[in-house]
Amino acid sequence: MTNKKDLRIVFMGTPDFAVASLDILVQHGYQIVGVITAPDKPAGRGLQLQESAVKKYAVSKGLNVLQPEKLKNPAFLEELKALQADLQVVVAFRMLPEAVWNMPPLGTINVHASLLPDYRGAAPINWAIINGEKASGVTTFKLQHAIDTGNILFSEQVPIREDETAGELHDALMQTGAQLLLKTVDALAAGTAVEQPQPEPAPAQIKHAPKIFKEDCRINWEQPVDNIYNLVRGLSPYPTAWTLLQGRQLKIFRAAKEHTTPSVAPGEAITDHKTWLKIAAPDGYLSLQEVQLEGKKKMDIEAFLRGYRMG
Repeated sequence: MTNKKDLRIVFMGTPDFAVASLDILVQHGYQIVGVITAPDKPAGRGLQLQESAVKKYAVSKGLNVLQPEKLKNPAFLEELKALQADLQVVVAFRMLPEAVWNMPPLGTINVHASLLPDYRGAAPINWAIINGEKASGVTTFKLQHAIDTGNILFSEQVPIREDETAGELHDALMQTGAQLLLKTVDALAAGTAVEQPQPEPAPAQIKHAPKIFKEDCRINWEQPVDNIYNLVRGLSPYPTAWTLLQGRQLKIFRAAKEHTTPSVAPGEAITDHKTWLKIAAPDGYLSLQEVQLEGKKKMDIEAFLRGYRMG
């Protein structure tokens, strides 16, 4: 059993999702001896250097921040070793080389936004909704060689609402993940954590969560309307489902689905030019609610129709 004040923790993470997990460890008195996050990157019109959400939080708390370009860099590995961490915690960070994850005596644990072994990979929140799942969750596990395959420590299921977006599920899992991380670190400090090997599903049953690219976000109007609706939810607010409207890219952030026999071919739009715009699928319509035309700002459908002339 280790006193939490004596447990030396290195935290690794970059986006907002990771901040809640770092914050809960700080609030509960754990000793964070180092925070590893992505290097500052130029962003926006002025290409000003932007700090990661984790860096901003860590600096505000006076924590020691390291921002290595390469995790195998010998100088960084020496810096990391000098921190003498008992445990490393990874939340929404990049892949770690074995020289990093195998360094501390208690190993390295990861908070993953799915119920492993389902949805291993870079985009578990998006794919759970795209695939129409009714539940997701969070898993804490020990890192090992193959990505997202290590022994499970704890997991917790979170329901997915019929109309929930990826952004909303992200926020729910962020809070659940922070609580589950605290439970996990408490158990590791107390010596009561039990590791369970992940079950290995048959290849046909594996649910993947690969990185999403722009072409994955393009709507195929030959798909059933339920699939299209789930794609819109699963990519909102980012990276966002899109289609072409009169030759211009239209991002769709929110929509409703209607099951009916459409009067036009899949992919064709109908509108009253005032309050509604619908695009046909084989078995219904997607009724657009919040959209963004390329070069314009995001707006609700009534505002969009006031400024856009449908041919």
